[in-house]
Amino acid sequence: MIAFGIMTLTPDSETSYLTEIAKTAKSLGIECLRFVPSDINPHTQRVRGKKFDNNKNQWVDDEFAIPSILYDRCFYGDDEHSKQCLPIVTWLKSRRDITFLGYGLPNKLELYESLKDTVLSPYLPPTLFAADTDIILKELDARNKVILKPINGAQGYGIYYLKKSAKNYHVKTEKQKQIISRIFPNEVKLLKWLKPLIKNRKYLLQPYLELFNQDLQPFDVRILLQKNEKGNWSERGRGIRFGTTGGLLSNLSNGGTASSFQEWTASLPTAKADYIRSELDYILDKLPGLLEDKFLPLFEIGVDIGIARNGSIWILDLNSKPGRKVVLQTSPEVKETLFHAPLLYAKNLFGMEPQERKSFYEKTLFH
Repeated sequence: MIAFGIMTLTPDSETSYLTEIAKTAKSLGIECLRFVPSDINPHTQRVRGKKFDNNKNQWVDDEFAIPSILYDRCFYGDDEHSKQCLPIVTWLKSRRDITFLGYGLPNKLELYESLKDTVLSPYLPPTLFAADTDIILKELDARNKVILKPINGAQGYGIYYLKKSAKNYHVKTEKQKQIISRIFPNEVKLLKWLKPLIKNRKYLLQPYLELFNQDLQPFDVRILLQKNEKGNWSERGRGIRFGTTGGLLSNLSNGGTASSFQEWTASLPTAKADYIRSELDYILDKLPGLLEDKFLPLFEIGVDIGIARNGSIWILDLNSKPGRKVVLQTSPEVKETLFHAPLLYAKNLFGMEPQERKSFYEKTLFH
């Protein structure tokens, strides 16, 4: 049996998803194991984790060797445990006897720098590193409206909208599904708030794009790509995410809702719908190859596309550890496909000779 390891930062993370994967594994000749990276014993290099018991139909405590095929579902924060686990995962990725389904993507700024001189450049919002307040104020003077995003952010956390008017500065964000708005009467007051913000966390700066519909709901297109059993990229589904009226975020974790892409495009004029589909198909055709040319191989990509009121189309975010909620809500027929996909791709990798698998990954190490 193939030992297939799944890593998470907490023992109960994504349990329903990982359990569904494990239930189907035995029929494919795979044993599912899950563990937290910090539970690896550095001396014995064995792991205290859980294996899926098919007879009991549940996860049970177990000790085992580090599996040779790993599915990384670790979502890092600024906490001490994340800081402890990150170098352990980096060490695992460096080992020649271990293969990851996907090796992840760098931060948002590095992603922008890697794609800005490619054919996808027209779809990237102009992006700057908000190294100091002078850069932010200069962009505000030039554009009047800008967006601050954490370089390492996820799920929309910590995004700020800044607007300069003749009389004041308006700052808006969303926290715990609530829109929070503040007015600063002058630049001095704004800077008093802004300086600690960018000192404690790294941010990038982008122009504000009007990514909302006629009801003033922010919305975007979420597309899930995965490799199939032959290692070829396949689109699993696409859906529309709508946020709160007057808000900034469309993420479902922030109270957003999902709708079928087909239903949404059916409500548009035919020419506009055809244009959007054509542009998305072009982006999705180019994107995986460009990313894997620059970085280590991937297994799945969540692609967030914004469509502005003027018709322009923008790549808003790329995620190498995407969720499946939007696709499952809007295309429930792909449920079984999503649960099988990591296992089938793991079999594809395991089917390679160790030396072949090693050279497959090594050839991308220095890109």
